[in-house]
Amino acid sequence: MLPQRARAMLRRLVPRQPLRLFQWQAACTWGASVQRRTWASTIPRPLGPWGAVGNSPPVCRRSSSTPAGGPEVAMTQERYPVKRLPFSMPSEADLAAFERIIPGRVVTDTEVLAASNVDWLRTVRGCSRVLLRPRTSEEVAHILRYCHERNLAVNPQGGNTGMVGGSVPVFDEIILSTALMNQVISFHSVSGTLVCQAGCILEELSQYVEARGFIMPLDLGAKGSCHIGGNVATNAGGLRFLRYGSLHGTVLGLEVVLADGTVLNCLSTLRKDNTGYDLKQLFIGSEGTLGVITAVSIQCPPKPQAVNVAFLGCPGFAEVLQTFSTCKGLLGEILSAYEFMDAECMWLVRHHLHLTSPVQESPFYVLIETSGSRAEHDAEKLNDFLEQALRSGLVTDGTVATDQMKLKALWALRERISEALSRDGYVYKYDLSLPTDTLYDLVTDLRARLGSQAKRVVGYGHLGDGNLHLNVTSEDFSRSLLDALEPYVYEWTAGQRGSVSAEHGLGFKKKDALHYSKPPAALRLMQQLKALLDPKGILNPYKTLPAQA
Repeated sequence: MLPQRARAMLRRLVPRQPLRLFQWQAACTWGASVQRRTWASTIPRPLGPWGAVGNSPPVCRRSSSTPAGGPEVAMTQERYPVKRLPFSMPSEADLAAFERIIPGRVVTDTEVLAASNVDWLRTVRGCSRVLLRPRTSEEVAHILRYCHERNLAVNPQGGNTGMVGGSVPVFDEIILSTALMNQVISFHSVSGTLVCQAGCILEELSQYVEARGFIMPLDLGAKGSCHIGGNVATNAGGLRFLRYGSLHGTVLGLEVVLADGTVLNCLSTLRKDNTGYDLKQLFIGSEGTLGVITAVSIQCPPKPQAVNVAFLGCPGFAEVLQTFSTCKGLLGEILSAYEFMDAECMWLVRHHLHLTSPVQESPFYVLIETSGSRAEHDAEKLNDFLEQALRSGLVTDGTVATDQMKLKALWALRERISEALSRDGYVYKYDLSLPTDTLYDLVTDLRARLGSQAKRVVGYGHLGDGNLHLNVTSEDFSRSLLDALEPYVYEWTAGQRGSVSAEHGLGFKKKDALHYSKPPAALRLMQQLKALLDPKGILNPYKTLPAQA
């Protein structure tokens, strides 16, 4: 029998409150009523005849990228030391060519482009004047073939929910949106293999496969906006990584369009295929720099019949670690997520988002999810774990939920931390892989190092994967604060033999930190692969790889 305190914990219900899912800023969603302006009124014609190549940097007109009254996001080229590479500038002849390839889907409206030029964190901004919306891989191939011939730089863009500036232009790169490539191609009800276009929104795919008795192998806070193609291109980790592993294992095949317009069809649905090099792995995590992913084949696991979520308070980080060890031992195969957050994170979601904590104030909180096939079996294992955790003092308070509404309410406390941070000021984000026993030491170290320079230093993340999300906020962007953070954070991480990017990728912001996690020989090989597949460097330039001297 459970002790009285444990039984009370299990009976407690999450306070009934309306669940507000975070509406991430989707840069690729437009209404049908948007009026497309004439090319000449929006795009200055380069000097010389139509089609002439202009290598001088474009003068970017400042257009408001914020709602009325909000602060304007600084241009990336003004905030960071980056120079435009000698790509051509889009001309009226180029726009006419694009219009022939995708009639009616060449967007030059400045209001639409304002949203597509800014990342959702509102930290970087480009000045692209052209956005293309293909529907098929053939159209993508025609577009890239033309851009390759004309030396026009291209910025692939999915849901624009990235954290490292990889999904928006740095200068005037043409934005290639996958928003209209949103069709499910096939689903096999026995194997659980899903084949779909790259622009499918993760949450909609989840609903599609759940109706058929399966789930997607990844789940992210941005699932309502992010695209599966972008997930694969960034090798997104997320909340189910502990149970189902990375996309390197669950993606079965890809269709990719290379820089010169070649369509690489490796859209296999086979679990086992040992013929030659596994080329799809090159593009998983390549962030659109080697090719544009246009379709994905992915293995979906069966939908669990019983899901439980426990939200617990812990007196210290040592107890967070010990609770995880106890979890693994007692919950075993049904453990599907183990997330942690500190007290500062709880304050943020309560203060900025008005969410309610279901447990008493604690220095740390953990969210534990179990997923299995028999509710009675899972409940028994969870009860045994809670009894031991309470008896040993690892947990001081907690609540358990089993119905869908309460599950979502508990997950919202963890998933919406990033949203709450964005309302706290300018955010410096670090996504690190570290040994679990030293994972939180960097947060404590930085609080002492930064002092009053920082408004807030918080830590949360996927403890089960050794993934720390370190976030520092200030009222506004501060170069002195950035200098205090970098390269210190990267050097500290390298000293622990960790990774400077666990799941967010490198994008624009972290590309110059790659050498902290990879040796020189690996960097050289990456640069050689880029030169082989994209010799002109037109795909997502200024991203992922450090600039070569």
